[in-house]
Amino acid sequence: MELRVLRYFLAVAHEANITRAAEHLHVTQPTLSRQLLDLEAALGKTLFIRGKRKLVLTEEGLFLRRRAQEILELVKATEAAFNNPDETVSGEVHIGGGETQAMRLIARTACALRTACPQISLHLFSGNAEDVAERLDRGLVDFGVFIRPANLTKYDYIKLPVTDVWGLLMRRDNPLAAKTAICPGDLEALPLICSRQTMVANELAGWMGDSHARLNVVATYNLLYNAALMVEEGVGCALCLDNIANTSAGSPLCFRPLSPVMEVGLDIAWKQQQVFSRAAAKFLEFLQRSLTGQNAEAEKKLLLSI
Repeated sequence: MELRVLRYFLAVAHEANITRAAEHLHVTQPTLSRQLLDLEAALGKTLFIRGKRKLVLTEEGLFLRRRAQEILELVKATEAAFNNPDETVSGEVHIGGGETQAMRLIARTACALRTACPQISLHLFSGNAEDVAERLDRGLVDFGVFIRPANLTKYDYIKLPVTDVWGLLMRRDNPLAAKTAICPGDLEALPLICSRQTMVANELAGWMGDSHARLNVVATYNLLYNAALMVEEGVGCALCLDNIANTSAGSPLCFRPLSPVMEVGLDIAWKQQQVFSRAAAKFLEFLQRSLTGQNAEAEKKLLLSI
């Protein structure tokens, strides 16, 4: 399977039309059609349903599109790593993570890194723990930021010196907005929008105790932005982390923490025995340096307070 053919396939999948794809690729239509037929023959699968006006991907075609995109991303990253001049540190760093304020630490590290090495570029992927772990396993990201609880047994990782707080995101006109904190019993009669991350669901179940079986979950989410829109439109209230959705004075939404408090830590992880590109290694160096500086400052403040 040639990379050129994968690029041809992706162009046709994007355009859903042989003629337009051929024009985009600067090849003739018969040549492109023949390449697709040869690809289907080699795989033994039909990749497109050929209609009168457009092509539609089959289930196998959808699978190949996803894999082809990943393959070409890896090729691009590999070529970038080898094309860097020896005298400069340049290249790309790929980071995946959930929606969390811990990404500010990553952003500060990125800023310091880019100041020292302006030829390094960073690429962010947002997703839940399962999405990030999948991309980490496939080599599509160099680092993953995980919100605990997360299974990191097969990764090397650093604990980040920050915590996030779970709570309830709701409209300001909700009666519970008058409370300073949300107890398990407050959730029983509510239409809830919950994270579909399995380990998070288990953690929340532990916090709720017997009340968990009586929850009314009307929707699930993997990232909070769209869930916040659902809350705003009155679909329900969202169990989520603080400081992600807009709850400023002009927002129709507000956040109240859970009680007892449910705090979670965060980690940044990478594959064990990972061979980093020079750019990724430099990012990790800058991150470790930043965290060491923060720890030293925290210890200094503690000693002064004694």
